[in-house]
Amino acid sequence: MAEPLLCVEDLKTHFFTRAGVVKAVDGVSFALERGRILGLVGESGSGKTVTGFSIIGLVDPPGRITGGRILFKGRDLAALPEPELRKFRGANIAMIFQDPAMTLNPVLRIDTQMIEAVRAHAAVGEGDARSRERARQRALAALAMVGIPAPEECLRAYPHQLSGGMRQRVAIAVAMMNKPDLIIADEPTTALDVTIQGQILYEVQRLCRETGTALIWITHDLTVVAAIADEIAVMYAGKIVEYGAADDVLDRPRHPYTAGLLNSVPSRNAKGVPLAQIPGMTPSLLDPPPGCLFRQRCARATAACAADPALAGDPSTGAHVFRCHHPLEAA
Repeated sequence: MAEPLLCVEDLKTHFFTRAGVVKAVDGVSFALERGRILGLVGESGSGKTVTGFSIIGLVDPPGRITGGRILFKGRDLAALPEPELRKFRGANIAMIFQDPAMTLNPVLRIDTQMIEAVRAHAAVGEGDARSRERARQRALAALAMVGIPAPEECLRAYPHQLSGGMRQRVAIAVAMMNKPDLIIADEPTTALDVTIQGQILYEVQRLCRETGTALIWITHDLTVVAAIADEIAVMYAGKIVEYGAADDVLDRPRHPYTAGLLNSVPSRNAKGVPLAQIPGMTPSLLDPPPGCLFRQRCARATAACAADPALAGDPSTGAHVFRCHHPLEAA
């Protein structure tokens, strides 16, 4: 394997509340090379978004990173002070949020926000009219890339004058505009129709292929992950329970939770037959039960599952690894 662009090692992000400590991310490790796409999947509350926020340094009190390293180009982001970390955002690492309101300023026009985003990271002079026009052209190209039919009109608009789907496309364009080394996308196409979703998936794949940008795509939609991901990490209750090449994880799942997620996809169920579901709910991370956190929902659980299973293998090697005492047989 090539030297990874990003290497997350035993990451722990905990939230210190009055009710107790919530271990939202508890010992997550993975590596990501340039130009590769990692699908980070799991149910709501599994720790996917907090993992992304931890990498880019957006975890606010009462949460904080309590352990592990986040190596980006060899530098540990978890150990950097906020002023240093801020230099990486936008130019080197960009994030697409599920809610575009976290990206767009409601009182500024779209052109002001996009042009300044380009100029801030290009370090050009404030009075350089030509550089401003180049930034404007780059913004127009980015808007066209995400399927906005009238980019000139969009640039002149304020966020409240755009629909929710249009605002999300603008937020995606802002993240892609500077061609960062790493993009973290937190379910960015959930509010978009399937035609626009397909166009954006194509464009982010092309960006990764042509520029070497690495992408972490956070989602619960396995259909999207199957279309774009090179590797998949399945998270459950703050831990990665399965990790490997996308084909291995999707075609030959070893963890019962991964198999449950795949079986609940509507296209895998026969017409007229009730959808397969994973019974029960994710345990409370305030007071998690001992042992395997999935055992209360797992049909394969035995007394051995009262002990917490270790991850069988090292995810940084690219091998297919899983965290289970009774894994499914390899096909």
